[in-house]
Amino acid sequence: MTRQAAMAPAVSRSLIAVGRCQLASLLSLGVAAVGTLVVCALLLLPIGVGFGLLLPAATVLRTLSDRSRRWGTEWTGARISPPDPLAVDRRLSRRGQAAAILGDEGFWRDLAWAWVEPVTGGLLAAVPLAFIGFGAFGTLVQPFVWRHLGPGNWYAFIPVDSTATMLAAALLGLVFMAGGVLIAPKVLRLRARWSRPLLSVPRSTELARRVDRLTDTRAQALDTQAAELRRIERDLHDGAQARLVALGMTLERATVLLESDPGAARALLLDVRDTSARALGDLRDLVRGISPPVLADRGLGDAVRSLALDSHLDVEVEVGPQLPGRLASPVESAAYFAVSELLANAAKHANARNVRIVLEYAGERLRITVTDDGHGGADASRGTGLLGVRRRLGTFDGTLVLHSPQGGPTTVTLEIPCALSSPKTSSS
Repeated sequence: MTRQAAMAPAVSRSLIAVGRCQLASLLSLGVAAVGTLVVCALLLLPIGVGFGLLLPAATVLRTLSDRSRRWGTEWTGARISPPDPLAVDRRLSRRGQAAAILGDEGFWRDLAWAWVEPVTGGLLAAVPLAFIGFGAFGTLVQPFVWRHLGPGNWYAFIPVDSTATMLAAALLGLVFMAGGVLIAPKVLRLRARWSRPLLSVPRSTELARRVDRLTDTRAQALDTQAAELRRIERDLHDGAQARLVALGMTLERATVLLESDPGAARALLLDVRDTSARALGDLRDLVRGISPPVLADRGLGDAVRSLALDSHLDVEVEVGPQLPGRLASPVESAAYFAVSELLANAAKHANARNVRIVLEYAGERLRITVTDDGHGGADASRGTGLLGVRRRLGTFDGTLVLHSPQGGPTTVTLEIPCALSSPKTSSS
């Protein structure tokens, strides 16, 4: 029963991958048509007809390439850096719009992809579908029609001319169908791997963007640090400091009354005890908000498990075996507070009941995937929670990818470049 339960998610992922191969095949047909339309518009430019056709054709092509980038990231986790948006001033003349499109590097990369995609990506995506279709014919159709197909009826390498060979063909059809289902996830990964060089911007552009992003995040980090220091100062002033001042005044009054009214002095000393306990609680809360002790002592995995235990949601935490060591303290802190914010969002805004958190480390990158069964519809451009998480990760050149369709589920993938250090101390 345990083995069946473990196999069920893998089978489900493979079946989902088959459906995605079908979508990829349909996308390839659309890309072929739009790519042909773009080329026709380019060929018609010398006679003036193509000026009115180029902008809508290029816009549709960019829409299809953006969808392929999004699917590649969501389906396989491939990191595909999109080009800058195809921004064309509608107030320009048609010739001016065409000139802006022809000067856009991303347009030419999209066009090259549009001509290669149907031949390579489309055929790749069709392989599992062909296996499944051919297998379905052998299993579901061949047993009923083999008598009417004559003596030259072959299924693959099996001549179907008797009940025994028909049963053998049906069994072979099941093998073809199972093979198509099993190879579907691998085909999607292979398709994303070959299409990434064309769909992604050049390395030089990625580096320039990274420099700009790090410049912006550095300024944001300095602002955030200043705001955090002001918050700590305010919390100390309004919390523990105020209580300690009150404690000192109460002790002075108790000292005055100690000889003349021991009972009143005793009551004041009891009040001092309560005040000191509250001041200690304020300090502990403040320290926990800066650096949780469980994070400093036991590492990110156990700290996230602690968050799961404190949450009223049903939270499952999976720490991959690739995370055997400790990460840099700032990275662990950023990841911890990001997960804390995502759990709070799932509880307050998504009305979720179950949350699954997966921590993985591969290729010197920490990846955290948080999935909840809430109603979805989250938008990283609205509100401050996800924006704050994105800014926090941006300090380390990290990324946040959100997939939250209406009706759910919501999946947030966090990635932070980092390196492992010493082995961690953990309970598991």
